[in-house]
Amino acid sequence: MNKVEQETYDAIREPVEKCGFEIVAVEYVKKPDGMNLTIYIDIPRGVTLNDCELVHNTINPIIDELDPVDGPYILNVSSPGLDRPFKTQRDFERNYGREVEIKLYAPIKGKKYYEGILKSRTENVVVLEIDGTDVSFETNRIALARPSVHFS
Repeated sequence: MNKVEQETYDAIREPVEKCGFEIVAVEYVKKPDGMNLTIYIDIPRGVTLNDCELVHNTINPIIDELDPVDGPYILNVSSPGLDRPFKTQRDFERNYGREVEIKLYAPIKGKKYYEGILKSRTENVVVLEIDGTDVSFETNRIALARPSVHFS
């Protein structure tokens, strides 16, 4: 995190958690409409528009007082999306027993993409059940791990 992102995170973490949400990420980047400060929140049941509004209204006065940014910016509060990549051990644990996809930096047995049921994750290994067989992947070989999203 850069300085703006870290200061913002530190200032709003507790109030956001009191509202029942987890801050997944804080992002301060230039977009076509100018500088954007985006707070990504999550909750196990999924984030709604009303949730984003609640958190926005909660943190807006805190961020105004903190004034972490030189110049104008747009404050956004957003869901990280259905297919957000796993970044923490908690992300993996929340998805045990669910279908996930893993993309590797380099192929194993000619494949860089695997999909299966997430069984476990340690510091060094992620285990998926693929077609009834447990398959282990070293974490340093994994470029991306995220929920599988299928629309019917």
